[in-house]
Amino acid sequence: MALAGERGVNQRNHLWQMSVGSRLACVDPGLFQSTCHVVMEPGSDAQELTALEWWLELTGLGGEGMVVKPLELVPRGNRDRIQPAVKVQGKEYLRLIYGPEYDLPGNLERMRGRNLRARRENAVREFALGLEGIRRFAAGESPARVYQRAMAVAGL
Repeated sequence: MALAGERGVNQRNHLWQMSVGSRLACVDPGLFQSTCHVVMEPGSDAQELTALEWWLELTGLGGEGMVVKPLELVPRGNRDRIQPAVKVQGKEYLRLIYGPEYDLPGNLERMRGRNLRARRENAVREFALGLEGIRRFAAGESPARVYQRAMAVAGL
């Protein structure tokens, strides 16, 4: 998501946002926390392996998983906006969500065969609504105008 302040909304890329988050955590670690992250170039086998090993370590220690995002804050594909993020959850988290036998072959095949188009489209809509809510907040609009966007996201 975008960072906002009294001067407006800053929509720089995710690396910039991660660096700001780290600096804020250094200033007030009781209020802010730095987020661990890995940057990789898609298509690079070595970098993909590094990201996979990082994910395995995170989930092996009990973490839910990771979120994969394009570098640009508002990514665009060949035709239109693309999904702003994808959650990559670990085995234990998936067991909580889908049940203890989610990883049996028949269940995995059924899950892989799901049509996720509607979910992807909702993710793009939620992101756009959230960004508009942040813009309204930074512009000093009324709480009702800001909450309109938050309620629209909740409705999706």
